[in-house]
Amino acid sequence: MDRKKTYYGVSVGILMVHSYFRRYMGDIGHAGTWNFPVQYKVVTGAVPSMMTDLHNSSLLEPFKKAADELIEAGVDGITTTCGFLSIYQRELADYCSVPVATSSLLQVPMVERMLPTGKKVGILTYNGEVLNGPYLEAVDVDPATPVGGMPQNSNFVRWIREGDNSVTFETLRGEVVATAEKFLADHPDVGALVLECTNLAPFTADIAERLGIPVYDTVSMVNLFHAGLRPRRYVQD
Repeated sequence: MDRKKTYYGVSVGILMVHSYFRRYMGDIGHAGTWNFPVQYKVVTGAVPSMMTDLHNSSLLEPFKKAADELIEAGVDGITTTCGFLSIYQRELADYCSVPVATSSLLQVPMVERMLPTGKKVGILTYNGEVLNGPYLEAVDVDPATPVGGMPQNSNFVRWIREGDNSVTFETLRGEVVATAEKFLADHPDVGALVLECTNLAPFTADIAERLGIPVYDTVSMVNLFHAGLRPRRYVQD
């Protein structure tokens, strides 16, 4: 299908939360994470503190507007930089003229079906006290799925909430891995993790290595999303 575009060769458009904390390689907001071009669009008014208070629709219209701008300019699919935007999955998918993947939580039902009987998927999130019912049900995740959150007094949370870039990468990694270890100790029947928070993704390999279980994140989701938008063409021998 021919479309009028402003730019070409960019399939994935990323709706950005308006933030100032440093984004490391592996974060959806670091362009070096991707092996393909992406196009970013900052959503007006979408600051980190609002991401865990989305039960009203105050941000839905700004996200729609930003998505329209990305689509009109040329992208073939839309994703976001916050897993809590799962709550808008249906609304944005219905509204947009291209496919939408709001949250890494979309992977939970798929990963659950990969595991043997007796094993569960666990979710590691920015805020375990808030990630419940509506955020999970919006993407067909069983509300009984075990959820563990980063401690709200942690450097990790402060780094994001306050944009405190004095927090070192090693400090963040230590807190994330320790939280994941405690979560697995509390839920020994968890056979795989899905990381809700896009800012946890730089530490996915560390978590998987320490826990010895598969770990899925926003990067695995966007790579899968892109693979469908731009399937690889194979040259035959």
